[in-house]
Amino acid sequence: MAAGVTDIPGVKVGLISDSKAATGVTVILVEEGARAAVEVRGSASGTRETDLLRPGQLVGDIQAVVLAGGSAFGLDAASGVAAYLEEIGRGFPAGNFFIPIIPAAVLFDLFIGDGSIRPGADMGYQACIAASADPVSEGSVGAGTGATVGKIYGTSQSIKSGQGSAAVRNGELIVAALVAVNAFGDIYNQKGNLLAGPRNPETGNMDFTTEVLAKMRSGGFFGNTTLGVIVTNASFDSTALTKVCQLAQDGLARSIWPVHTMWDGDTVFALSKGDLTADVNLVGLMAAEAISLAIERAVVKATSLGGIPSISDLGS
Repeated sequence: MAAGVTDIPGVKVGLISDSKAATGVTVILVEEGARAAVEVRGSASGTRETDLLRPGQLVGDIQAVVLAGGSAFGLDAASGVAAYLEEIGRGFPAGNFFIPIIPAAVLFDLFIGDGSIRPGADMGYQACIAASADPVSEGSVGAGTGATVGKIYGTSQSIKSGQGSAAVRNGELIVAALVAVNAFGDIYNQKGNLLAGPRNPETGNMDFTTEVLAKMRSGGFFGNTTLGVIVTNASFDSTALTKVCQLAQDGLARSIWPVHTMWDGDTVFALSKGDLTADVNLVGLMAAEAISLAIERAVVKATSLGGIPSISDLGS
């Protein structure tokens, strides 16, 4: 486990993993509220309540972000998070009620494990019960349980991935990331070297997706999406946080190639949980760095599952 979003006071993370079904849920809890924004760059996204995060909306704070497997079915996990938060009296006040505001995003993991089992309300609720401020669990757990990367030859020739966590500091300023990496494309390390790519069906060696795609001239593989959450202790409104999200997406482009394709639903949330004054450009650049570091950790910490090998098992 590594430093990450729980380094920031008021942030807890809970997760539930179903290794047999190869799916799971990761919940970032900010029960007392946090300002938030989102940026969707992929063309196959599955989300909930992201419109509320645009600047100029009535609701200013959220109480949680949910990342889940299960494709669109996995959005049901947010209902369990809503039930938990209502029980403890957290949410947007409306008369005698508190309405929890819970943006959510999902990735596609139905082709590994048992795709008929998907995250639901119970799994979301249990993730909240398990939430703590301990270091974030990494690897093939939570929303990253069934995550894979390098899928131009299909899931069977992919590399196992998971979720990763990282934090970048500049004095008192903290910018942290939690990422569930389920990319169509390849993963590159901090030196720009290929870390995980599709395994050639004939040789077993890892190929470069862009080279294979150029030879195929058409085609791809649906069933992907990388999900990220940035949390900072800088004080920003939704407009500034939107810029942080945009810059944070550059972290995906540094570590995943190709990225933001028609077969990905790449989505990054940004949360402000603090009162520190900071420059939005600096925070955005730190967010890109944190995202890039977390992506690499998601692949390095992953374990083999469902017949899909991790890079550690391949001897990389």
